[in-house]
Amino acid sequence: MIKKDLVTIVANRLMITKTKAGEAVDAVFDALAQALSRGERIELRGFGVFEVRDKKKGIGRNPRTREEVRIPEGKAIRFKPGKELKNIK
Repeated sequence: MIKKDLVTIVANRLMITKTKAGEAVDAVFDALAQALSRGERIELRGFGVFEVRDKKKGIGRNPRTREEVRIPEGKAIRFKPGKELKNIK
């Protein structure tokens, strides 16, 4: 599924134009991105949890040259699915 598909589903379910549905989807994505950029945890009951975690610095290895490569510390977004999402068959 791509964003266009999501906009179409929202438009059909709410019986609104695709333009309005696109604005709504963009607003939700923007709110999620802003919250994550502030380091906030996002919990969507029944769907899952998004959170920002620290990545440790370390040393990796280039598989071609076997040369050591420094990996800087940073942040990573992690997603943990909720119970309902885990039980999809």
